[in-house]
Amino acid sequence: MDHTAMQESAKRHLWMHFTDHTRYASADIPIIVRGEGAYIYDDKGRRYLDGLAGLFVTQAGHGRTELAEAAAAQAKELAFHPLWSYAHPRAIELAERLAGHAPGDLNRVFFTSGGGEAVESAWKLAKNYFKLVGKPMKHKVISRAVAYHGTTHGALSITGLPGLKAQFEPLVPSTFRVPNTNIYRAPEITGGLLDGSDPEAFGRWAADQIEVAILNEGADTVAAVFLEPVQNAGGCFPPPPGYWQRVREICDRHDVLLVSDEVICAYGRLGEMYGSTRYGYVPDIITSAKGLTSGYAPMGAMIASDRLMEPFLESGEMFAHGYTWGGHPVGSAVALANLDLFEREDLLGNVRRNEDAFRTTLERLLDLPMVGDVRGAGYFYGIELVKDRESRTSLTHEECERILYGFLSPALYEAGLYCRADDRGDPVIQLSPPLIIGQPEFDEIESILRDVITRAQALL
Repeated sequence: MDHTAMQESAKRHLWMHFTDHTRYASADIPIIVRGEGAYIYDDKGRRYLDGLAGLFVTQAGHGRTELAEAAAAQAKELAFHPLWSYAHPRAIELAERLAGHAPGDLNRVFFTSGGGEAVESAWKLAKNYFKLVGKPMKHKVISRAVAYHGTTHGALSITGLPGLKAQFEPLVPSTFRVPNTNIYRAPEITGGLLDGSDPEAFGRWAADQIEVAILNEGADTVAAVFLEPVQNAGGCFPPPPGYWQRVREICDRHDVLLVSDEVICAYGRLGEMYGSTRYGYVPDIITSAKGLTSGYAPMGAMIASDRLMEPFLESGEMFAHGYTWGGHPVGSAVALANLDLFEREDLLGNVRRNEDAFRTTLERLLDLPMVGDVRGAGYFYGIELVKDRESRTSLTHEECERILYGFLSPALYEAGLYCRADDRGDPVIQLSPPLIIGQPEFDEIESILRDVITRAQALL
């Protein structure tokens, strides 16, 4: 198809995800046709810096022939076989490899097709586990406000974004929200108790709200706490000092499973294979996906501790749960090749060596009146936009529609930067580039952002 034919066909047949299709009633749909390194190209030949790694996914960058070749080779050998009472070599090898990187005794790997399925699997495992060990009332889940955990009914129930949930209610009951770690908005979150000047005190307060929620519901009814190492929705909320250690203590005290949702944060995004390693805590379950294959095949994994597997090793017991595509041979082969590439090119080291430079480069934008906060870790950042920096006044809904989506998002793309403008919490620009980039790309990102945000300020 030529450009015109593709546009007509897409508008007639393609139902895009999380998309307001009216935006394309009189405008072209962006059509991406290829990628190379940290860049993507549209069907008109224009180049864009991939500032979001697709969707927090393409860690190793685009056009990696070794990953494509690994997929082709495996497809010729064994294109498909499920893990339902059978195994195949690539799934065995990958499970051992992932367990070897995981902290503590997280040695059991349950493969899924993606991140939402990994979250769904973790909740089902938590409920099933407690029934088997004689605590059948433990089924409730606690998660954080504004956090996103997936779109399936279970994962969406855990999600803390009311705007994404209302149209699908009633959802799965027994989920409860606690405050997140957005220290930039500390006075609003804490009711004025903390001003954000003492990150450790704020971290203690935020962690303690989890214990308050457990006690309010009754510890004998709470199965798990689902938290991201760095929360994505709302624009990258890193944990304050001591936060994770206190959360771990609280979960241990009340026999509640700690689920580290690392669908975004695992596989190098924070400079470590797992985000929990970055922040020095050992969860009971890790949920992961996205960067596992650098996007060259769909795949996810739930990684659980040995103790959670123990009840299922008794005669007659099984975890009655699974997916057709979980542990797909081709996906597993690509993931193994991706991990080889990580080691060969030291991608984790590249993030660790350059993350301070990335932050420093983005922080130059703080001289713009519309930039309220720059926050994140590794190669994972959010830039919060405000109407007034001194008062930290956020944009109204109308201003988000007119400026964030109506101008800023298309203007960034037109200027050559693919990233994400998002107002699921306060309005932010999200950045999550491939792990292969360095200072030249940092400067390019900053330059484009500076120009477009400066022009957006004039629209306030």
